[in-house]
Amino acid sequence: MQVSLTATGGLERRLEVAVPAQAVTSEIETRLKQLARTARLKGFRPGKAPLPVVRQQFGDQVRAEVVSDLMRKSFAEAVSKEQLTPAAGPRIEPIAVDPGSDLKYAAVFEVMPEVKVAPFDAIRIQRPTAEVTEADVDAMIESMRRQRPQFTAVDRAAQATDRVTVDYDGTLGGEPFAGGEGRDVTFVIGAGQVLPQFDTAVTGASAGDTRKVTVAYAENHASQALAGKTAEFTLTVKKVEEQQLPAVDEAFCRAYGVEDGSLETLRVEVRASMEREMTAVIRGRIRSQVMEALYRNNPLEVPRSLIEDAAQQLQLDAGRRAGARDVSQLPPREQFAEAARQRVALGMVMSEIVRSEALTLDRTRVHSRLDDLVASLPNPQDTRRAYLSNPDAMRQIESAVLEDQAIDAIVAKASVTDQPSSFRELTGFGRNEATTGSSAT
Repeated sequence: MQVSLTATGGLERRLEVAVPAQAVTSEIETRLKQLARTARLKGFRPGKAPLPVVRQQFGDQVRAEVVSDLMRKSFAEAVSKEQLTPAAGPRIEPIAVDPGSDLKYAAVFEVMPEVKVAPFDAIRIQRPTAEVTEADVDAMIESMRRQRPQFTAVDRAAQATDRVTVDYDGTLGGEPFAGGEGRDVTFVIGAGQVLPQFDTAVTGASAGDTRKVTVAYAENHASQALAGKTAEFTLTVKKVEEQQLPAVDEAFCRAYGVEDGSLETLRVEVRASMEREMTAVIRGRIRSQVMEALYRNNPLEVPRSLIEDAAQQLQLDAGRRAGARDVSQLPPREQFAEAARQRVALGMVMSEIVRSEALTLDRTRVHSRLDDLVASLPNPQDTRRAYLSNPDAMRQIESAVLEDQAIDAIVAKASVTDQPSSFRELTGFGRNEATTGSSAT
């Protein structure tokens, strides 16, 4: 086998391979003889057809299979001989494939770049530090109360945080329109559950009152029938209910999964959940800083084929999140090119760090991560067993743990400055919580 390697620019290589005609012919004859032992041809008993007849019947098919197999085998041997690591499968360009002549072809492919990771001590990290205080736990339980409000009918004008029940009828140009009618619709005033104009209209109204509302829809409204148009609504208030928050009693605790109904147990579980959330946020911020530094400090030429594959996956993921039903509804792939490049480059850098730091998967951390993952779910033990029986799901967890181990190795050698913070600052707890008493998330 003769091999000629040419660098055609960047990471692309052109590998020309020649396999002697004798090797091709010999392999074809060997396969035809094997086939003759079992071939069923009309006029002959199974396996008794003469070799010339078998060659005439199956020769072209066998030759095509041999050529394909020899290309695949010789390519693998050639890249091994040249000590190359292809980034993806090659593009094969036949040069000579005629019977009786040497098999010659060119394989065009990209190779993986050599990765040399810059020293970790050049990385600067701001590490947030915080603790969950008793006041934080109090605030979280208060938020949990707001998630389970109780409503009682009142004979007064509606105000913020009240729940109202209304009927409404809408018109466009004086005519009713599809979706413009509602009966026994309930919403909490100020909770952002309905159009702002509806909230404003019912504030100050009592049961039995009627209000008129004008709604001007934006030009880019999701409904083409309403985009850029103005609708008139008539709202009739049927009920006003006052919101009251539940007492933090045994029933409240049990409603949040505390079997013994104890407030003390609830506080312990709430604190543990908050600490898990805060730890995840801190680790996420450190990870972001590490990844940004690795990408900045380790510029790489990345194989185009890998970028294209990663961009396609990002495009499909975005399409699924947006509810795309077919390819025509997917966002343009070009907008994912840079993110794809960064993903591929960081994947190569992290792989080299795992190798150079001689990291091995910590099974204790895998199980700990799995426990954290299922801890807040309704049936944690059942979910845990489901994960353990799903190899793909476990591989994702193992990959995340190995990445965590690599990040820990980097942080141990990086320049780290602690940055005091708080649970609220780190998690954004309470930032978007409406003062109206709407449910917190």
